[in-house]
Amino acid sequence: MSLPKGLAEEVSKNLVMVARLIDEDPEQAYAYSRIALRLASRVAAVREAAGFAAYATQKYSEALAEFRAAKRMTGSVELWPVMADCERGLSRPERALAMAGEPEVQKLDKAGQVEMRLVAAGARRDMGQLEAAIVTLQSPELASSAVQPWTARLRYAYADALLAAGREDEAREWFAKTIEADKDGAMDASDRLAELDGVEFVDASSMDDEDDDEDAAEVAAAERASDVAEYYDEDDDEYEPLEDEAGPDEDDKDDEDDRDGDAGDRREGFDADADADLTDEVVVLEDDEPETDRDKG
Repeated sequence: MSLPKGLAEEVSKNLVMVARLIDEDPEQAYAYSRIALRLASRVAAVREAAGFAAYATQKYSEALAEFRAAKRMTGSVELWPVMADCERGLSRPERALAMAGEPEVQKLDKAGQVEMRLVAAGARRDMGQLEAAIVTLQSPELASSAVQPWTARLRYAYADALLAAGREDEAREWFAKTIEADKDGAMDASDRLAELDGVEFVDASSMDDEDDDEDAAEVAAAERASDVAEYYDEDDDEYEPLEDEAGPDEDDKDDEDDRDGDAGDRREGFDADADADLTDEVVVLEDDEPETDRDKG
């Protein structure tokens, strides 16, 4: 169906945004698809784009309706596998499995047939038929040493099914084969293989946080130590606090007790304020005012 030039350009702009955002921001892509659909609902490409945008946001019922509309308009069976996968998304794996046996599958190209096999195996797993899923994936395409666009996904699905069945040695072999075919690193086969080999991954950001905590503790300890005068005791081979031989007089002791009490009051006040509202401004009290001023206060 042809559209007026101005309308066609507007629709095209929205479809471009759908294609650009569908992987990074599917919700935004879906919003653009709805605009295009409102402008040109009788265009097959618009219905197909709207279907994929809905599929990406897990709106499977809506996606299935759009795919069916596009299929009616074009007469193509190209969307048959994704339509079957929508049935899986709607918790109807038996319907997806039935679609895998329909004549439309024979009209698919090789990539489409492999995709249909993946969907059928997924439906078998949904129904708890794990061994049947493994058998479904066994095919000439899986056994081939040639690497095709679908090879990595097919090998990964097979490895995952084997692992779910408890066949770890075989799963390890097929995850390794997946890595060979996955030139772009789109699959997480290397991580899965490492897990099977007992390799544990550590979050680098958490390690940085721990290092920061340790550094802060060391700094605090150093600051506390710097507040205490020390002398080197050769007999004990260590530094010890330097004390006044006459000992502190009573006035100094009282002043120290008062300062300790004031510090305790500030800590208690800060804790209470923090519990009340963490967004309140924290006022830092400078401890550099002269001793006589503090005593006067």
